[in-house]
Amino acid sequence: MTQLPPQPRKRLGQHFLIDPNLLRKIVDLADLNTENFVCEIGPGGGALTRLLCQSAKRVLALEVDTRMVEFLRGDFSECSNLDVQEYDALRFPFAQLPESTVVVANLPYNISTPIIFRLLDARSIICRMVLTVQLEVAKRLTAKPNTRDYGVMSVMAQHLAEVRYGFPVSRKCFRPVPDVDSGVVRLDIRQDLQETPEDVTRFQRVVRAAFGQRRKTLMNAFRSAGIPQEYLHTVQEKTGISLSRRAETLSVQEFRLIRQVVGEIVPSPLFL
Repeated sequence: MTQLPPQPRKRLGQHFLIDPNLLRKIVDLADLNTENFVCEIGPGGGALTRLLCQSAKRVLALEVDTRMVEFLRGDFSECSNLDVQEYDALRFPFAQLPESTVVVANLPYNISTPIIFRLLDARSIICRMVLTVQLEVAKRLTAKPNTRDYGVMSVMAQHLAEVRYGFPVSRKCFRPVPDVDSGVVRLDIRQDLQETPEDVTRFQRVVRAAFGQRRKTLMNAFRSAGIPQEYLHTVQEKTGISLSRRAETLSVQEFRLIRQVVGEIVPSPLFL
């Protein structure tokens, strides 16, 4: 008789996917082959882990719950291509993963945003990610300009990756049943983006400054972030983008253009 996994812990935000059809759809969306190295975040009881092991060359499963780690190591002892490590994804050194790693994750709702940003920081060794997240986060990742969900996460994710919405996930597909629905998104890291870490940091600062006070115009938002007005008039002239607009109206490409001009004319001590 197959051993049952330990009960999920609410304080860890554990909600285990149990729908076999949905699990297969996630693996299909990850587009795995027998040469792939997969990092799974939050394997829980291992329902998705087993499918990943059948589809990939190697699977590293990161689990913060000691009980689940012990269960997985025992229940999956026959899977020679699986390595289960007890690790908090907020502290794991993703940059040490092999090149072209595929990340598959069922992210806890309460820490999904910081984990996504940490994964984007390790984009040089990650080729794509398939993430199950709260539906609200899925909407933010895939949001377009002039929509309520469009913000810092939307722009940063779409700047660094091709982001597409996979499919919705009913709350009934989890045990225990959460209070909200979820969605699965796929992020393919852009390979054509030639940027230094300083470029990305500057881009993020421009985006965060623009959205810092959503109701303000870009002119006022950037001025509040410390860019002197005389530089902002030059930014407006060189980009052809009116800074009387608000952040949510700008495309990712327009943010790139503003970042480029800001980098050219604004001294680093004022704005990196």
